[in-house]
Amino acid sequence: MGKIIMLYHGSTQVVREPLYGAGKKTNDFGQGFYCTESLELAKEWSVNSVQSGFANRYALEADNLKILNLNSPEFTILNWTTVLLEHRIFPVRVPIARKAKYYLIENYGINVNAYDVIRGYRADDSYYDFASDFLNNGITVEQLSMAMRLGKLGEQVVLKSPFAFSCLRFEGFDLADKDVYYIKRKARDDEATRQYSMTQKQEDDGLFVMDIIRGGITNDDPRIPRNIPE
Repeated sequence: MGKIIMLYHGSTQVVREPLYGAGKKTNDFGQGFYCTESLELAKEWSVNSVQSGFANRYALEADNLKILNLNSPEFTILNWTTVLLEHRIFPVRVPIARKAKYYLIENYGINVNAYDVIRGYRADDSYYDFASDFLNNGITVEQLSMAMRLGKLGEQVVLKSPFAFSCLRFEGFDLADKDVYYIKRKARDDEATRQYSMTQKQEDDGLFVMDIIRGGITNDDPRIPRNIPE
């Protein structure tokens, strides 16, 4: 047997057979099956304030899969941000935001559909707000890069191709009590938001998205922070 990756999918249901082609096209990385390698995070993501959930367990045979790791040093935080821009809907609060979207897609875009599996940050409410602030010229790319590590909000692993689904094996599930894990989820998000608020107040002479556009700055520019493994 080759390389096996253990994955967990948080849900209000037990999901024994994930279906290729299900899920929203407006999710972070488009349509796919969203998991994590962290059991605790899967439990947090499975619950809400009124309902407990399940952390479904899977074994993924990864030897022959084409995997895109957006959090590896070969990519920058703007690669991840641009993937979000191509799938999720962002509010346009200033005129520069619309121009920024097209500039980033042209210069930082990645075709995620060319891969079997995608790794990257999970854009829950806090991460989504960080990326939106950057698009609307509210924070610098350096502040955005720092924000992605606040509160340890988590990394997700997304199955994109039929082949990836065929390599996935259901292993069972763990219960997640909302009275325990909703509190943990909210505390994690609140901590990230608190730290982000402090980051916003700090002086920063880095690159805003308007600077990136005006300077014609592309992904290979050393001023764009590259991802650093945890």
